Amino acid sequence: MSWFQALILGIIQGLTEYLPVSSSGHLAIGQALFGMENGEENLMFTVAVHVATVLSTLVILWREIDWILKGLFKFEMNPETKYFINILISMIPVGIVGVFFKDYVEEIFGSGLLVVGFCLLITASLLTFSYYAKPRVKEEISWKDALVMGLAQAVAVLPGVSRSGSTIATGLLLGNKKESLAQFSFLMVIPPILGEALLDTVKMAKGVDVMGSIEMLPLCVGFLAAFLSGCFACKWMIDIVKRGKLIYFGIYCAVVGLGVIIYSLL
Repeated sequence: MSWFQALILGIIQGLTEYLPVSSSGHLAIGQALFGMENGEENLMFTVAVHVATVLSTLVILWREIDWILKGLFKFEMNPETKYFINILISMIPVGIVGVFFKDYVEEIFGSGLLVVGFCLLITASLLTFSYYAKPRVKEEISWKDALVMGLAQAVAVLPGVSRSGSTIATGLLLGNKKESLAQFSFLMVIPPILGEALLDTVKMAKGVDVMGSIEMLPLCVGFLAAFLSGCFACKWMIDIVKRGKLIYFGIYCAVVGLGVIIYSLL
């Protein structure tokens, strides 16, 4: 992997982690266009750019995280503690998938772009449906809503199904306020990504070569690109959700999904 390829892939990861268009799907498309094979040699780079997007979330949503932490250390059932509990509940489905179905998911990731294309169409359908649906608006995200959004996040392990798109769209369909959904959706992803990084660290400790042929320069370039583009996309996406403009991303996912399917079949 060259530094230029790492730059492009890092920007793709940073932008698409927050925009509802599927970061995993776009990374798969980018790697295919660069002629890169999915395998152990790209694992360290994937972990690095995902951790970079977590750091960008911490930077952009620091005030919200600080609010949660201060409330937790009061050791009482206040709004901050309830919010944190909801985040923990949302982690349950994706945690189950990560522990018991990780190998199966990795097989899907290596099954080619055709799966990515169909999953992008699923994302497009979900975004479009949530745009036209008009449920009764709730005042706050309940633990049941957090669990359902967690189920949506678990489905989004499939390459092409957007994590932010599926969780935000699911929240909208459940009647949650636009103003709080993007923030909750982005905070939801922090524990799963860090958990994935921990599992890969354990794999490294067992002697599995995850660095492969990647050098330090492209790794650093990709990390920095993902972090900076992630900061921009995170802040931008919060404004987009508040304005209710997800339909345009639904159209984009439909066009790209169809294009990928046609490309794969030719």
